Amino acid sequence: MAGSASALTPRAREVVGIARVLLEREGPSGLSMRAIAAGLGIKAPSLYKHVADKGALEVALIAAGLEEIAEAFESATAGAADPLSAIAREYRRFALAHPHLYRLMMDRPLPREQLPAGLEDRAGSVLVAAVGGDPDRARAAFALAHGMVSLELNDRFPPGADIGAAWEAGLAALRPPV
Repeated sequence: MAGSASALTPRAREVVGIARVLLEREGPSGLSMRAIAAGLGIKAPSLYKHVADKGALEVALIAAGLEEIAEAFESATAGAADPLSAIAREYRRFALAHPHLYRLMMDRPLPREQLPAGLEDRAGSVLVAAVGGDPDRARAAFALAHGMVSLELNDRFPPGADIGAAWEAGLAALRPPV
């Protein structure tokens, strides 16, 4: 199933679209081949003409999510005075708006060999540029964003915590030296 979302057949894009709706609405338990087929008005075995299996469907969802977040990063940083903060805002917005997709994308090993060529680098290159070209600083920024979002999604901040201030403190430590 490697290839960009646009490389999928129209019917495979429909399958992925229904899967995304079910994932967003019902969480991982809603992501069954039977439910996806019902959403399309077909029998579950017919899905396998369009996606090899549930694993391939999850890879397609991850790829679509990575494309979406890469586009958001590119758009947010175009002309931004503080590209690192712009990326952090988009990362947090995406994760909070799509928690089930975010967890599918981020809470397990990334199936790199099955993703479209260059997709992970596309999303990552915007972050590397935002921290002055330092890949290690970019990895630290990613770790900060992932950790902050994971804590927020899991309601692990104490009541009354100023999450915005915590984000800003972390980002301040990661901005490239002037």
